[in-house]
Amino acid sequence: FSLQGRLRCTLVLLLVLRGAGSFYVPGVAPINFHRNDPVEIKAVKLTSSRTQLPYEYYSLPFCQPTKITYKAENLGEVLRGDRIVNTPFQVSMNMEKKCEVLCNLPSKPLTLTVEQSKLMAERIREDYYVHLIADNLPVATRLEFYSNREEEEKKKEKDVQFEHGYRLGFMDGSKFYLHNHLSFILYYHREDVEDSQEPTYRVVRFEVIPQSIKLEDLKADEKSICTLPESTGSAPQEIDPSKENQLLFTYSVHWEESDIKWASRWDTYLTMSDVQIHWFSIINSVVVVFFLSGILSMIIIRTLRKDIANYNKEDDIEDTMEESGWKLVHGDVFRPPQYPMILSSLLGSGIQLFCMILIVIFVAMLGMLSPSSRGALMTTACFLFMFMGVFGGFFAGRLYRTLKGHRWKKGAFCTATLYPGVVFGICFVLNCFIWGKHSSGAVPFPTMVALLCMWFGISLPLVYLGYYFGFRKQPYDNPVRTNQIPRQIPEQRWYMNKFVGILMAGILPFGAMFIELFFIFSAIWENQFYYLFGFLFLVFIILVVSCSQISIVMVYFQLCAEDYRWWWRTFLVSGGSAFYVLIYAVFYFVNKLDIVEFIPSLLYFGYTALMVLSFWLLTGTIGFYAAYMFVRKIYAAVKID
Repeated sequence: FSLQGRLRCTLVLLLVLRGAGSFYVPGVAPINFHRNDPVEIKAVKLTSSRTQLPYEYYSLPFCQPTKITYKAENLGEVLRGDRIVNTPFQVSMNMEKKCEVLCNLPSKPLTLTVEQSKLMAERIREDYYVHLIADNLPVATRLEFYSNREEEEKKKEKDVQFEHGYRLGFMDGSKFYLHNHLSFILYYHREDVEDSQEPTYRVVRFEVIPQSIKLEDLKADEKSICTLPESTGSAPQEIDPSKENQLLFTYSVHWEESDIKWASRWDTYLTMSDVQIHWFSIINSVVVVFFLSGILSMIIIRTLRKDIANYNKEDDIEDTMEESGWKLVHGDVFRPPQYPMILSSLLGSGIQLFCMILIVIFVAMLGMLSPSSRGALMTTACFLFMFMGVFGGFFAGRLYRTLKGHRWKKGAFCTATLYPGVVFGICFVLNCFIWGKHSSGAVPFPTMVALLCMWFGISLPLVYLGYYFGFRKQPYDNPVRTNQIPRQIPEQRWYMNKFVGILMAGILPFGAMFIELFFIFSAIWENQFYYLFGFLFLVFIILVVSCSQISIVMVYFQLCAEDYRWWWRTFLVSGGSAFYVLIYAVFYFVNKLDIVEFIPSLLYFGYTALMVLSFWLLTGTIGFYAAYMFVRKIYAAVKID
């Protein structure tokens, strides 16, 4: 594979990925509005990156409509803690509102009890954000700041970034202030229609400017129309947690025409992070991986050719036999390891994860799981994992048969329950803590029962089916026979230690993907959108290539040291990058997140443990199969008497 060919391949891939970002398969069909049509504003949840516990909108004493109706949600939305509900905001297409009181008359303002005031102050202290949606578009707060440019340019140009949702309130010293006035700015795109028809509009952006205005400064009449004070002289609305507080919730609506087409209306939300970093990291990873793979391939192929040529020289057989090397362990290299059932079960789960991740990233790269279809990514991942049980079972069954296993039913049960059981157990324990906090992030009991039914009703039978066919299939043919008596293993050097191997093998795959890891962590823990699936797909391919190469090199060194116990070791060592992911997660927790309480910390480390475990299974499986193919290839190439 020449360097030119490699560069050409890389360029083609980059062009494909470039294209993947530009077209958009929306999750929903566009809704056309006529002038004065109602545009419904709904609330999603309250979130905070400090506590990691989402709450539903009406857990705080906001104004309520006469009838509260919750939207039916998919599995992904429930798991994310979304509870989409209607709100009393009255917004009509292209109709301005200067200022209107949301509920309660000015003469009878809303009174928060001491308990409610305490709760409101607590949520402001914990830095909660409120998330609303209009026509499925999330609300964003515009942040304008001057970038570090030259002084003259500073005056002209501001950098604009958007923050998801709006802050519930703010603190000044030890006082709490609530954002009780919302200025909604909605942007519409006028659709082209014939002259005789009424013009139609589509919502393309939803912004909010939250303000805190004291009750006394809001001039309001009995028709609920209010006038806002001059911005300079008004005082903010304080919430005193030690007593009752009186306030009014008010809002205003402003419409602006926009050139943004409906299909690209999400771009504002998605261009929040710098794409150049991704290009640099990807090109850096590609260069490093190709460079290393070139070196490794040359070394391994040249050394192997030399080895095989030496071993196959008939006349030198006596000399070679006295030498050391991987040929000496040919009678033991395929000796089945300890606990073959557990090994094949873990590898089966690894195959299941691999198929799921590959399909999810590929489908998402084509734009079919965009953030506009809420919860679609999580729902797809859950269902795919269940259905990929067939492949997991098949590979596990075939390997178990190869390793001289006989109890296939027990093996299938182990494959179907070992990894999912650990995941379910950890999630259940964490869920109990979230329940205790009355957060909407807690998975409701019916959803939990539904997930259990999916596990035992879809995944388990499919794993059994795959295992049955895998076990019946011809086992992998090993090119050399195994001796009756195991060979003695010579004493190993310090660098052949398992832990040293894990540390050495983990660096390359982790280095190839750690920039992307930062963005994924931000998406999970800081309520950002993650959408760069084109990059992620490329990173995934780089990860697969680097894991395979490292695993082959490690198993080659191990066999040269005449240690034939490579089955478990290869699986453990190939997953070495999971150890670095764990260290990175601790670093991220300490440096990037502002989490101080016990339960949020427990949630963070609980979910991180699941991520690390899954990542270890995934990379371990990739490495194991690469090493197994390599070992079968090299022993097939030498003549064994």
